Amino acid sequence: MIKLLRYMKWWYWLIIVGMVGVVYQQVSFDLSIPEYIGNIITYIGVGAQTGVSQTSNILLEGLKMLGVVFGSITCTIIVGYIAARMGAALSRNLREGIYDKVDSFAMTEMMEFSTPSLITRSTNDISQVQMAFIFTLRMAITAPIMAIKGISKIVGISNELSLPVAIGIAMIIFLITAIFIVVFPRFKKIQTLTDELNLVTRENLTGIRVIRAFNSETYQEDKFEVVNDTLTKNNLEVNRAMAFMMPGMTIVMNGVNLAIIWTGAILINRLALGASPIEGLSLQTQFVTYANQIIMSFMMLIMLFIMVPRAQVSGKRIDEVLKKGLSIFESKTPAKNSEKLNKRLIQFREVNFRYNGADECVIKDFNLEINKGETVAFIGSTGSGKSSLINLIPRFYDVTKGEILIHGINVKDYSQEDLHELIGYVPQSGTLFSGTIRSNMQVGKEDATDEEILEALEIANASEFVSQLELGLDAVISQGGKNFSGGQKQRLSIARAIVRNPEIYIFDDSFSALDYKTDKLLRKALNEKLPNSTKLIVAQRIGTILTADKIVVLEQGKLVGVGTHETLLNDCAVYREIALSQLSQEEIEHGKK
Repeated sequence: MIKLLRYMKWWYWLIIVGMVGVVYQQVSFDLSIPEYIGNIITYIGVGAQTGVSQTSNILLEGLKMLGVVFGSITCTIIVGYIAARMGAALSRNLREGIYDKVDSFAMTEMMEFSTPSLITRSTNDISQVQMAFIFTLRMAITAPIMAIKGISKIVGISNELSLPVAIGIAMIIFLITAIFIVVFPRFKKIQTLTDELNLVTRENLTGIRVIRAFNSETYQEDKFEVVNDTLTKNNLEVNRAMAFMMPGMTIVMNGVNLAIIWTGAILINRLALGASPIEGLSLQTQFVTYANQIIMSFMMLIMLFIMVPRAQVSGKRIDEVLKKGLSIFESKTPAKNSEKLNKRLIQFREVNFRYNGADECVIKDFNLEINKGETVAFIGSTGSGKSSLINLIPRFYDVTKGEILIHGINVKDYSQEDLHELIGYVPQSGTLFSGTIRSNMQVGKEDATDEEILEALEIANASEFVSQLELGLDAVISQGGKNFSGGQKQRLSIARAIVRNPEIYIFDDSFSALDYKTDKLLRKALNEKLPNSTKLIVAQRIGTILTADKIVVLEQGKLVGVGTHETLLNDCAVYREIALSQLSQEEIEHGKK
């Protein structure tokens, strides 16, 4: 948790120094109250002995005490306000830090941290750190000052009265230590179980249709109950142990008070406390108050030893994300796009790729050159490495061996921003963001005009259904685009890439959600409206790639054929086998869908 303090602004430390001064004044106010109480008792005794009214003196002491209490309350409010603001600011900085860090993660890092775990770390863990930080600011400053000043007040008054205080402090330390030993191992387990609970809940919510279709509600409920019951059991064990704390501390504190009063009464009776019984009673009353404040200060310090370790677990989890090294680095001297090598737009040279932790490469010794304006299709059986290969171009992953060049420049030498400016990417599943159609289109290009958006929708064959919406471009898109069909989401995703007007389009099996007619019309519009753009298409359907300038056939990560539909039918057995599984002999011969 201490490592996370680097996310505090430098001037926070100046505020903390100021807080120390305010806390010192607050403690001084609090510890002066017993003196006023003692004075009031003395005046009452004087009045009883002399018969002279001490009302004015008592009221004056009362007013002074009231002013001190008001001063203490004011200081407490100031300290609480500052601590709360600083805690909120720290949690804000941590959330921003995690968001920016996760935003820079490559797919390798995303696979290491599960989505539910990242959500827990960004919410629950940060809340734990924020709470501990606020309490630490208040208690870690207040408790030592109060303990030291309180002890200095009682030193020398009476050794007999000091003994119950020392015993009480020792008992509280023992009590809290015992509780700490029981609950601390549970804290880390609770955070991990929270991750698992989020995972199961998220799976249930995102896969609700599949669960219902297979009547798997009972199975999912059992799965949820296992995690939920385990988390509940751990929370109950922690709470049961913590339940002993307040009653235990109350017994100790009341026991100390009783011991002080009992011992004080004996000392007063012997005239061993003060010069007179009244003075002894005054000292006894002050001693009880000081003792309570000293014990309270030790209770606050020990409470920190319970809160901070729990926050320490959360802080470590947060720091794991913030300190996670990136597998994809930007060049220290990013290259700029060159127009001299436009003909060979993309080049794969001896490209090999292996997923992190995998034993074998999924892409092996791949070589290919793609010219500007070409439509290049990638096809192969499931698991042949089509998507893996395509994802190397925008550097979602980095090659294990070899290199990929765009305009003769290694993609690793581009800045991430410049590289992605060249690319319009459309994933297999249409991904939309909550907002409107216009705002989703502007994800592709921030300053896109309505004319540009409408043209992109026309090319993507989406203008018809958008125009029928009551609000048109301002139609609301719910989270994940759940208020649109799969085909509509896919066409909107394609339109978003077209709005960007990049040099390279990557369609990662993006036409699979479209019917054959829409697929054909969309590809025709792409070829007619975007003739100078290079289009890379990962496809499962032969009909989608019949007219491609170049078809790349992959088998178990290796290049087994490159050419047009006609040449591959004659020269590549793998391609012919795929074609025969989807098309009739007549369709193959005539090149029709």
